[in-house]
Amino acid sequence: MIETALVSCDDHLDLNMLPPDLWSERMAAKWGERAPRVVEPEKGPALWMADGQSWGMWSGRPFSFGGPKPIHTAYDRGGIEDVTELRAGNPRLRLEDMDRDSVWAHLVFGPVTSIKTDDEAFMRACYAAYNDWLYEDFCVAAPERLIGVAMLPPTPEAALEELQRLAKRGGCRQANLQIAMAEPRLEDKRWEPLFDLLEQSGIVLSFHVTVFPGVTKAFDKYKGSPGATFLHAKMFIDQFLDPFVDLFAWGILERHPKLNIVIAESGVGWVPWVVEELDYRHFRLWECKDYWDDKGGIPHKMKPSEVFQRQVYGTFQQSPTAMRLLEFWGPHNLLWASDYPHPDSIWPNSVRTIGETMGHMRPEDVRNLTGGNAARLYGLDLSQATVKARLPIGSEMATA
Repeated sequence: MIETALVSCDDHLDLNMLPPDLWSERMAAKWGERAPRVVEPEKGPALWMADGQSWGMWSGRPFSFGGPKPIHTAYDRGGIEDVTELRAGNPRLRLEDMDRDSVWAHLVFGPVTSIKTDDEAFMRACYAAYNDWLYEDFCVAAPERLIGVAMLPPTPEAALEELQRLAKRGGCRQANLQIAMAEPRLEDKRWEPLFDLLEQSGIVLSFHVTVFPGVTKAFDKYKGSPGATFLHAKMFIDQFLDPFVDLFAWGILERHPKLNIVIAESGVGWVPWVVEELDYRHFRLWECKDYWDDKGGIPHKMKPSEVFQRQVYGTFQQSPTAMRLLEFWGPHNLLWASDYPHPDSIWPNSVRTIGETMGHMRPEDVRNLTGGNAARLYGLDLSQATVKARLPIGSEMATA
């Protein structure tokens, strides 16, 4: 057994668990009735609405439209029947759930794809209002345990403006860019000021897997068949492959050596082959050194694998594959997560699951994966943690 503070690096606060007055209370009066608000019809689910468009469901009322109750969180597994208390969005109740799971801290991702509008000014106001609520009303209840991940708009100028605001106010450790929705692509020079500010401020940039219209259409196409279930296996990688390669191909990480990237909930097993292929292409680049010298010098000096281990982190939940890739990723670049409160999370069984998937490993590696790496990346002082987990680690194999 080892005793350690667990830090989960990918947990959620989805649209359905947000307080109904989040935007109406925080957005400027000029937006009036346009501010997102909850609409509760006589029948059917309560919905978040803005500008006449539905953003998604709200769970703060009992289901009243008949039929079986949807299973949309891990609470059924945890024996919690009433989700109308909005547990994930209530700091006190969330902390109770974290204590039950023996987890000290959560990296809290918000509703990463829920803001739907073509009005640039309105979009910026919605993002700013959410981020203000996150830090001023939610994380403030326990800032050392509730580590809010700010949301950045998906365009360069709007993202920069919001990051400038967040950096000035302080308290933001990580900001998430909706990479599946971001325009233009990352090699566009319009993104450079954002990368500069991320370096200067020390704020970590994350890309989190998301559901977007193309995926919804694909689900509709395969609905009622195994294809709908297995669609996730390609959907997660599809969203990340282009931007992940672009970070290396266009020298973004090499130009910004202090920019740290977290790829969240996209799996980590597909990454080694891609990085190996990037190294091979880098080798071929240097084979043609004379050609590139004639064109003004070889554009990339470092091997992609070297840049990768210096600056890229990935999250995992319960992945035997990830445990076999420590040599590739390095001992400090993998970040454990519980994914609370999603259906495929491991809440409230994190301790048991860690024991099942990491029980054969060295205690030092387990401590790094489940909290130590996060502490270094985000500047956390785990010596102050009052909630610690007793993990079934330390077998003969682990200590050999």
